[in-house]
This record gives sequence, structure tokens and C-alpha cells, in this order.
Amino acid sequence: MSTEYATDEPLLSSSKQDNGFNYVTKTRFLVKFTRWVLKFAMCSIFFAWITFLFLLPSNSVSDFSEKYVDSTSGSVFWVSGSIFLYGGPLFIIAFLAILYLRISGEHEFEEKKKPKHATLRLWTFPVIVDGPFGVVTAAELIVILLVVVYIICALSVYAIQNYNLIPYYESQGKSHVMLKHTGLRFGSIGLICLMFMFLPVSRGSILLRLTNIPFEHATRYHVWLGHLTMTLFTLHGSCYFISWILENRVLHQVIDWKNNKIANLPGVISLSAGLLMWVTSLPQVRRLKFELFFYTHQLYVVFVVFMAMHVGDILFSMIAGGLFLYMLDRFLRFFQSRKSVEILSAKCLPSGTVELVISKPQDLKYNALSWVFIQVRELSWLQWHPFSVSSSPLDGNNHLSILIKVLGNWTNKLKSHILSLPEDQTDLHGLIQPNLKLKAYVEGPYGHESPYHLMYENLILVAGGIGISPFVAILSDILHRINECKPCMPRNVLIIWAVKTSEELPLLHSLDLESLFPEFHTKLNLEIQTYITQESEPPLEEGNEEKYATPFVYSTPSRCGMSGLVGTGNIIWSGTYVVVSTIGLVVSLTLLNVFYINTYDVTYRWYKGLLVLICMIISVIVFGGLVICLWHLSDTKNSKKEKSWDKNQTDEIQHNKSTTSCKHSSEESFVKTTKFGQRPDLKEIFGRMCERWGNVDIGVIVCGPTSLRSSVAKECRCKNFGRRSNNPVFHFNSHSFDLGLPFISAKEETVPSQEKTKWH
Repeated sequence: MSTEYATDEPLLSSSKQDNGFNYVTKTRFLVKFTRWVLKFAMCSIFFAWITFLFLLPSNSVSDFSEKYVDSTSGSVFWVSGSIFLYGGPLFIIAFLAILYLRISGEHEFEEKKKPKHATLRLWTFPVIVDGPFGVVTAAELIVILLVVVYIICALSVYAIQNYNLIPYYESQGKSHVMLKHTGLRFGSIGLICLMFMFLPVSRGSILLRLTNIPFEHATRYHVWLGHLTMTLFTLHGSCYFISWILENRVLHQVIDWKNNKIANLPGVISLSAGLLMWVTSLPQVRRLKFELFFYTHQLYVVFVVFMAMHVGDILFSMIAGGLFLYMLDRFLRFFQSRKSVEILSAKCLPSGTVELVISKPQDLKYNALSWVFIQVRELSWLQWHPFSVSSSPLDGNNHLSILIKVLGNWTNKLKSHILSLPEDQTDLHGLIQPNLKLKAYVEGPYGHESPYHLMYENLILVAGGIGISPFVAILSDILHRINECKPCMPRNVLIIWAVKTSEELPLLHSLDLESLFPEFHTKLNLEIQTYITQESEPPLEEGNEEKYATPFVYSTPSRCGMSGLVGTGNIIWSGTYVVVSTIGLVVSLTLLNVFYINTYDVTYRWYKGLLVLICMIISVIVFGGLVICLWHLSDTKNSKKEKSWDKNQTDEIQHNKSTTSCKHSSEESFVKTTKFGQRPDLKEIFGRMCERWGNVDIGVIVCGPTSLRSSVAKECRCKNFGRRSNNPVFHFNSHSFDLGLPFISAKEETVPSQEKTKWH
């Protein structure tokens, strides 16, 4: 009997293994196939939608849209049909994106394999380096050219249509009407641009996560679209004003408020608010008077409200899709940013940098290239500042670290506030103890959906000053993943760091490589090149360079951690939030039409446009608010479980307060060079990497001032254009936040972008 069992066991075991292998194989195939189907569906819908918008100026497509709008607006669903025609594809793509992101997770990254040879990628290939748009990749250039082609084609089609109408209006002595027709055409194109303008500033948007476009990159698309939209709207208003001047009816037309036609006065108010926002957002004004730019930009509420009354319900439905997704994002961010967060520690470093460690829930998702927005109400109730995360998500379950360079007014106030705390809250090293009174409000994290820094076997990280902060997080993330045998491609990492003085050097020592992974040099080739530009020789204390260590053990916060209500967090809840709110919008519009508009025979065009906007707001607050409440309850239960699980852990925050000396370079397990009185020669460095690494993909990530980003992009472009078959391809990636405005003066180029930006 025992022999019989012995002969059967291997067969049973083998059968189970085969069944398990087949199940895993089938599951992976099903996931891949489903993702492919969803991706194909989203691409098809998007290109069909763009084609429709591109052909909208033509008579055939315009007639079709007018007939469709007339038939649907008279139905029970009112303007829901119009919203579906112009913005429906956005909602459908967003719904499909929820499924796509949910089933993808980390599978897509895990399935990445090392390519056999280097390949060019449009979205990481810089084409234009110096120009009004800043650094522009090949993919961005293609989109810009398509927009230019659309504008030219639309204007050409409308010009031909207007030309054919000239004899008719001249025969009636109404030549001034042609100016109004021209203005109407400019306004129509402006509405199409306005459809897209709100999407880039939806920080936690499902669409940004789907396209893997981080918010700091998307802001400049908003800036570009803003300039284009306001140019078109200005031409739109100017044509009407000129025609009114020729008719000698300026005042009468300006204050005219027609009920069943286009209302002029709301249009004048909306355009005035838009012009004020536009003028104060110009780089010359924004640099000198940032607060003026910030406050006037809140006039977008006035701009949208009076725009709805100006164009009426049907035309306003054209921009409702993008605007509604922005409102959803803004409402969610409002709730997340209301919760105060414990600052577990704050340390003023000798290099003029402040390190903040804030509490977070264990299940908060972010990657090493994420951003957070921070507000400290003891310093200001209105200012929000973006800072890149300096800790890996694998560094700890309950905390997140940020390095802040003290440069502007807000950062100086922060440092002064920390140093002015009572002695019982700080130690001799300026480190705040756990029970401090300093509170922060945090929004985020935001950033890339996928950790693209893990998808290159070869990395070149170029930093200027405090720009080293995200690279500390990247290096920590790589070491953690290699040590824990998690998916991680980087094996060769070169860090190029330019600083002004040697006082900034301890920033990189916040990461203790040996403690994270003592044998990391066996699996990672690391080289750090530091350039100290304003010192010609080492300081007298060379060899005793100060080094600090960040806190390394944090318990679960006793009171306040970061809110889990974030667009880049739980895809199930964020997806449910979008779906339920969208359904609520359709229900609200239908009920309003049935029980109010049809019942009381409401016909005023401007009033119906305002009602559409009110329905959008109610849908976000009521239906979206319901999901947020359930989300918050779920997040609270998870937090309680974390705290109960953590009761057995120590409640103390441990710090390494000792000041140690750096090891001599010969004792270190990686190559480290420090050069004084010079800047990095990128041409020579990149050329050396070409010879060393060969025909491979090299991920280049730069974080620093505009001049540094331009120099790195220029060198990447040069190497790629003159590339030989055995040379690598340099993939340019920028990790800097400056509202997408490339026009930075030479004086400001030394200031990292994260210190210049203060908005919410």
C-alpha cells in the first residue's frame, strides 16, 4: 500500500503543477487579450471622435450634428444627447480606462523584457529644444502640427463659406454682418479648443493616468491651449466689437441681454474675465506678481458661469464633457486637502534644506517620481506648493519624505517656524519631536502611473541643486526592489549632480546605500559624479564631510495621516466616483427637463445654459459626494485596522542623530568623483556612455532649472540624430515643475522649479 502511494504521489503532484501552470498561462493570456481589446476600443473611439471634430466645419458633418442636436434636445433627455455627441467619447474612454487600469496593475511592467537593441520612441525623443514651447518631443510636435493643421483647415472652410455669403448680404446692404459671421467662426473653433483645456489640469484624472502623462507635464498643455483659446476668443469678440462700432451701436449691443438668442452682456463679462486671466498668466507678469496671477486665475469660475449664459444650453454642452471631468477632480481634491496631516519630523539641514517626513496610510500608492502639494496654514491659508517625493514607496509603510530647498518667502517662513519652536519640541540638531504642533495639508501624490525609471537597464540621472531629491527616491527604490527580488530593470546608473557649494553635498547622503542593501554593488553598477561650480578647491574640512541620516522607523500615526481620497489611489473607488457622477448628471438633466423645463415651458436660452451648469454642480456634489462618503468610511476602517495591527509596535520615532564621516572613496562600493570649479561636460559624458554601454536604451532623467533641461535635451537630440548602429538611444525625460512656462530669466534659472510654484 505504501508503495502504491509512493508511486502515485509524483503523478498527482505533477498533475497539480501542470494544472497550476496552465491556469496561470490562461490567466495571463486572458489579461493580455482583454487589455489589447480595451486599448483597441479606446484608440478607435478617440480617433473617430477626433476625426468628427476635425470635419465638423464641413457642411455635411455640420448638418448631421445640427439634425442630431435638434432631435435629441427635444427628447426627454434634453441636452444629454448633445453632451454625448461632443463629450461622450471622453466618458466612454474614461469608463474603459477604469477597467484597463484595474486589470493592468503591475502586470504590464512585470512583462517587460530587455530589448535586443535600442529603439527610438516619439515621446522621449526631443526635437525642439530652444523655442517658445520649451523642450518638445517628437510626439508633442506631431500633436502641435495636427492642431495647427486643424486651425488652418477650419479657418479655410469657414472663409469659403463666408465668401459665398458675401453677395447675399451685400444685396441687402448688410456688409457688417460678415464681420459677425467671421467672429462666430472664431468662437466655434475656440469652443473646440476649450473642450480640451480643462483636461490637463485635472491632476488625478483617469485620462491622465491612462496616458501616463504626469500633472507637471500636462500643465504646459493647458498653457498652450489657454493661449490658443484666448487668442480665438479675442478675435471672436473683436470682430463683433468692430461691427458694432461700424453700426454705431456699441453701448446698446454690449449691454444687450437677449432671452432667446445669444446674450451679449454675459459674453462680454466672460471674455473680460478670460482676458484678465490671460494677461496676468503671461510669464513677464507671473514672475514679478505671482500672487496677482494666482488670484486672477480664480476668475475661471466667472468665465465659465457667464460663458454658459452667453452661448446657451446647446453650445455649452460642447465643452461640458471636459469641464465635468475637471469638476469631479476638483471636488475630490477639495475633500482630500481638508484633512490635516501629522508631520512626523522636520529637520533643518546645514545646506539650507528642510526635510519633512509626513504620515501616510499603508495602502497609499505612489512611485518614486511622484509629487505632492503641501499647505501649512501657520504660514499661509492660500498657498500650496508642489514638491517631489524624496522617499521610495518601499522605504516605509507609514511615512513619506520630502526635501525642500529654502529659497523663497514661503520656504524661509517654514524654516523660521521650525527653528522658533520651543526647546522641548526640538533637539540640538533642529529635529522636531513626534508630538509637534506643526500641521500640514497634503494633496496627492500625483505623477506617472507607471514607474518609468524602472523600465531602463541603463539610467543617467542629471540633477541641479535640490533636483537631486527625486533621484534619492529613485536610487532607494531600485535598491529596495533588487534586494527584495521585485521587478526592476536598472543595472547601470550614472548620477550627474551640479551644486553651487559643498554644503549641499549631504543631501545625497540622506540615503545610506549600505544599510539598504549591503551587497548592492554585485547587482548594480553605480557611479556618482558631483560638480561644485562655485568652489575652486575642496574646503578645509575635506574628509570630514558632514553626513546625516533620515529617521528610519515610524509607527502608524496616532491621529492624522494623509487622506486616501486621491485620484491616483484606489482605481475601484475613483472609477466608481466617475461612473456614478456621470450617471447622476444624465439623471439630473432628465428630471430637470421633465419636471421643470417642459412643465413650465422654460425657453430662455441663457437661463437653460445656466441650468446645465447647475445640474453639473449638483451631480458632482450629490452623486459624487455619496461615493466620497463611502470611500471615506472604507478608508477609515482600513486605517483603524492598520492602527490595531500596529499596537504591538513601538510608538517612538527613532532617529539616527549621530554625525559621521563619509567613507573614503576607496572604501565605497561604487564609483564616486567630485570636481570643483567646473560644470559637467555633457557631450563628453554622453560620448563616454556611448562607448561603454553600446547599442542599448538609455533613460535620461533631468531635474533642475530650465537651462539644465535644455542642455540635456540638446545633447540627447544630438546623439540620437547622429546615432550609429552600435550606439545607444538616449530617451529624454524631464522631472521639473514650472507650470509649463519655458520663459525663465537667467537669474531665475538657478532656482529649482519646485520652489517657484505656489498654487492650488
